[in-house]
Amino acid sequence: MDLQTHIVLNDGHRIPVIGFGTYAPEKFPKTLAEEATKVAIEVGYQHIDCAHVYGNEADVGRAIREKLADGTMRREDLFYTGKLWCTYQTPDLVRPALERSLRNLQLEFVDLFIIHTPLEMKPGDDPFPVDENGQLIFYNTDIRDTWEAMERCKDAGLVKSIGVSNFNRRQIELILNKPGLKYKPVCNQVECHIYLNQRKLRDFCKSEGIVLVGYSVLGSSRDENWIDQNSPVVLEDPVLVTIAKRHKKTPAQVAIRFFLQLGVVVLAKSFNPKRIKENIEVFDFLLSPEDMKELEALNRNFRYVQAKRWKDHPKFPFADEY
Repeated sequence: MDLQTHIVLNDGHRIPVIGFGTYAPEKFPKTLAEEATKVAIEVGYQHIDCAHVYGNEADVGRAIREKLADGTMRREDLFYTGKLWCTYQTPDLVRPALERSLRNLQLEFVDLFIIHTPLEMKPGDDPFPVDENGQLIFYNTDIRDTWEAMERCKDAGLVKSIGVSNFNRRQIELILNKPGLKYKPVCNQVECHIYLNQRKLRDFCKSEGIVLVGYSVLGSSRDENWIDQNSPVVLEDPVLVTIAKRHKKTPAQVAIRFFLQLGVVVLAKSFNPKRIKENIEVFDFLLSPEDMKELEALNRNFRYVQAKRWKDHPKFPFADEY
């Protein structure tokens, strides 16, 4: 493997094995995403992961266009992932949501568009609609109807590949077993780190030709709105730290390399230029079978993304590994 390594998706397109994540908690200015994305492209990232709900598509789009304009990267070498938010899952809203993202980005197409979560909330532009009691207002479009609208976006040339995120096995099978299925999901993007290595879901997705894309591989951003602040810190795990010292690498580099060797596409996120560069310097060493076994043993099916306020939704996907 090297920085140019790609995995061939089930529709024939290719996805780079490392992507740059652009999410940041609300307390951070959106302009950070623009500057960090420029740095990421300059040091060699070819895969940029963003989403409508992050609120920074325009910022990330400016960074991409600048780096395309100055010759740092060609559009054909860039892989951009966007996401369909929970309030746009009714079929009539899917294409307009994608077109809105394209306008924000000022791109003609995205390389990958994924359903952000199988959960759905009240359709509309309020990303977190609540009732008079402050409870989220859920909705229940058949996800298979949403998927058909995604397929139409692919046929229209607005996106090259389509996939899902935060789906468990049963939810993926709903799509795979849909009568008249035209395109299988190419990927499932899920939380994935040494404390949640998603072994069963990885094996299932592999058996169906679906690539697993891992977010929070370095641990979470510890956003107070989503994450228990008493959660363990991945990069301080003593086993990970010991293996990193053995290889003269950072714990983050070892965590990334571990999942690359498992066949997972890794999303690495940082706004620190030094760390952005370090996180792709993972192709000059190899974890031994013993290293891999030690790291696999750290799995405890622990989730940072508990999303407790969603837990009563009938499609809640985060509670089980598989």
